[in-house]
Amino acid sequence: MFHTFSQMKKTLEFLSNLDKNNNREWFQSNKDQYTSSQEEMIVFAERLISEMNKNDVIQTISGKKSLFRIYRDVRFGKDKTPYKTNWGGFMKRATAERRGGYYYQVDPKGSFIMGGFFGPNAQDLLHIRKHLESDADPLREIIRSKKFKSFFGELLGEQVKTAPRGFDKTHPNIDLIRYKQFMVRHDFTKKEVLSPDFHITVAKAFNEMGPFLDYMSEILTTDLNGRSLIVNQ
Repeated sequence: MFHTFSQMKKTLEFLSNLDKNNNREWFQSNKDQYTSSQEEMIVFAERLISEMNKNDVIQTISGKKSLFRIYRDVRFGKDKTPYKTNWGGFMKRATAERRGGYYYQVDPKGSFIMGGFFGPNAQDLLHIRKHLESDADPLREIIRSKKFKSFFGELLGEQVKTAPRGFDKTHPNIDLIRYKQFMVRHDFTKKEVLSPDFHITVAKAFNEMGPFLDYMSEILTTDLNGRSLIVNQ
């Protein structure tokens, strides 16, 4: 049975309460709130994957596999609070032709989605940079479009300060070559999160990433002459 408006509201309430009581004693005493919220989020993720598969091919096999654990890794960093105060999840695109992934986060302080390339390996990153060194116009056309700017704002991601090794810091495309990550983000209002059709709203937002993800996938699956790098097609 699919969850409704009031049950997403309970999830936001649970996360708000957890933010105020981020300790194991409170969590154990309110485990029913956690369980109810987790079930809600699994169902949301299941519905989201189903909706996404109408326009894309998602490799992530279930909502449960998509959802990240709420328990924090406190071994590193100064923050030793044991729990995350949001629910996050990830969906990977399937097949060699479709690259990139989708991240969603439900948070009382601000829910959002991100998509793109969070941590390209060294080989992929160099390949992207070589393509951008050769011709960055197609990517510029996408990220400068009115639709992209109104929905996502700008291209996001960590960058090197000057130029990656082997690239000219005066190259006209160095502003894009400097990126180490290539991501976009869209935020949602609380009203949108509480809607019974929030999974559809999120899926539509992810679909807006299509031109960006598809072009980046094209870069990663072709050489500098446009020949496919995918073996055994």
